[in-house]
Amino acid sequence: MSAAGHRKVAVAGVALSDTGRVDEATPYALHAQAARRALADSGLDRSVIDGFASAGLGTLAPVEVAEYLGLRPTWVDSTAVGGSTWEVMAAHAADAIAAGHANAVLLVYGSTARADIKARRRTSNLSFGARGPLQFEVPYGHTLIAKYAMAARRHMHEYGTTPAQLAEVAVQARANAAANPDAMYRTPVTVDEVLSGPMIADPFTKLHCCIRSDGGCAVLLVAEDLLPDTAKSPVWVLGSGTAVSHTTMSEWDDFTVSPAAASGRDAFARAGVSPAEIDVAEIYDAFTYMTLVTLEDLGFCKKGEGGDFVADGRLTLTGGLPTNTDGGGLSACHPGMRGLFLLVEAVRQLRGEAGEGRQVRTRDGGTPRLAVASGTGGWFCSSGTVVLGRD
Repeated sequence: MSAAGHRKVAVAGVALSDTGRVDEATPYALHAQAARRALADSGLDRSVIDGFASAGLGTLAPVEVAEYLGLRPTWVDSTAVGGSTWEVMAAHAADAIAAGHANAVLLVYGSTARADIKARRRTSNLSFGARGPLQFEVPYGHTLIAKYAMAARRHMHEYGTTPAQLAEVAVQARANAAANPDAMYRTPVTVDEVLSGPMIADPFTKLHCCIRSDGGCAVLLVAEDLLPDTAKSPVWVLGSGTAVSHTTMSEWDDFTVSPAAASGRDAFARAGVSPAEIDVAEIYDAFTYMTLVTLEDLGFCKKGEGGDFVADGRLTLTGGLPTNTDGGGLSACHPGMRGLFLLVEAVRQLRGEAGEGRQVRTRDGGTPRLAVASGTGGWFCSSGTVVLGRD
């Protein structure tokens, strides 16, 4: 065991709730379902949970969700920085466990984003904020997708990136989803089909954009002290990094650089590994450009070379860098915020539990040793990166 205050931290349990089209469930029910399944996956008793992290649901998140789950945690986190929330929470939880402030922290998420729209319980609004700094953009109808489209166009202008290269990201995500029975969309698509779809925000056609689904998931982080009682081999939290950038587009220094450049740098340094050593990458992909620019910023290729990097099936399950191995937000699931799903998939791949046809194998036929999960929040406003490993 490590010295007090420097305990090692591992993922002991992961799980998804029902995902895709879940008309009959509430977000609370999906939280509970995912939490029960993750606890069962860990083999631990619920009494060990003394930390809880949740965001986006309830008047007093995470207090309300913890009460629903019958938990009374002594360490809590309700950080809310968009899609990167869960990587940032994982970093906070790992630090707390290492310092002895908690022993077992449950991270949980659930959303009926698709069912809510279908039932017209609320309307979809992709514009944000009429107060504060954002008030200067809102009158012009500057939606979330427009912000991403502007950034993609800048990358195209600076580096010659093409819509077809961005489309490759969608094509390969769908190829990965084809092997995932839980993915919402599994039918293969071609670059031409992506490019010829309805234009949503230039250069993004429909298939450049994430799907809208229902679903939840949970991850249980524990101190090394608890591992003798767990059911699975541990996946270690090796390093993490967090960073924020901007909310107002005029305050963004460079549309071609995301805050993953900072969070990734710190996560790899703290883990003591390099991007070249990573076997599997799980990257937030609300839009195809997110995947491409995050790969650059994490150091998998040089700035401006993302378009060439994603060519020739590199992101597929048998490619040089299997990325979004479940199909990602573009094809598998995207219930509002996807960051926690990245951690679940990374752990499953490292455990060798992804299933027939979807399990990534290293060149020697073995199970992946290292994975990175990197979440993005807002419109490249925030980033959280976590490096995980079997050793």
